[in-house]
Amino acid sequence: MNLPDLRRLRYFVAVAEELHFGRAARRLNLSQPPLSVQIRTLEREVGTPLLIRTQRHVELTEAGRVLLDEARRLLDQAEAAVVHARRAAAGATGRLAIGFVSTVDYSILPPLVRRFRQKHPGIALKLLELTGDRQQALLQSGELDLGLSILPSPAVGLTMRPVFREPLIAAVPANHRLAGRRRTALRSLAHELFIQFPRELAPGLYDLAIAACQKAGFTPHLAQEAIQMQTILGLVAAGLGVALVPQCMSKLQRPDVRYLALDARGFEVETVALWQTENRAPALAALIAELPAARQG
Repeated sequence: MNLPDLRRLRYFVAVAEELHFGRAARRLNLSQPPLSVQIRTLEREVGTPLLIRTQRHVELTEAGRVLLDEARRLLDQAEAAVVHARRAAAGATGRLAIGFVSTVDYSILPPLVRRFRQKHPGIALKLLELTGDRQQALLQSGELDLGLSILPSPAVGLTMRPVFREPLIAAVPANHRLAGRRRTALRSLAHELFIQFPRELAPGLYDLAIAACQKAGFTPHLAQEAIQMQTILGLVAAGLGVALVPQCMSKLQRPDVRYLALDARGFEVETVALWQTENRAPALAALIAELPAARQG
């Protein structure tokens, strides 16, 4: 079955609302004969008369009344579809999936999301806490639009931009011998047991912590691994060891953990944004424009 095009439906609505071909033609900036031809063509397509025409007046048939309601609805939907498409092309609407490692939740993620939602309320955000390696896999498959990770080695096809830098600090139990200090030399932890991320999940952070310890003159004794920063701090609180963590984690205040600044200069944790280089979605471009420039935390 051939369906009438939107132009004929628009012509029909004008005639049905005016109930006069001359007034409808003027409203549409058409001459009357072509308008009459279009309405007759529409009636053939529908397969039934839509208008009753006499020399004195025009009125709708029952089929015409039904079609008028449906035509108005379809024309409104078509207009809305065009508006939505234009807004999407301008980056005003859409959906974005953002992956992030747990540390970012304590640094740039909350202000980034808050600022973006204020400027782009029509774009829906889906936030997923993911390890860096998982982020890269989902970015490559197109299931993720943007990743926020720590010191990754980006996979082929991904663009990387630094967005945040911060020093390493030490997390120690509240009853630790150094807990009363605000700062300590990293070498003062040489004989401690360390709790750390598994290297396969966070190679950048793992290697940075090891390198900092080695520069301080020792290789840390790794006693425990955990895949969540909050879990690492929980293990520190339990007295199972100490941990080197990004400075932003000091925002997670616990009565059983103390945070100490370190003299390990030159060993900064760098958070980066990652996205698929070929992803040209306007909504993603709007999000990238809101990313902060890398700065010291």
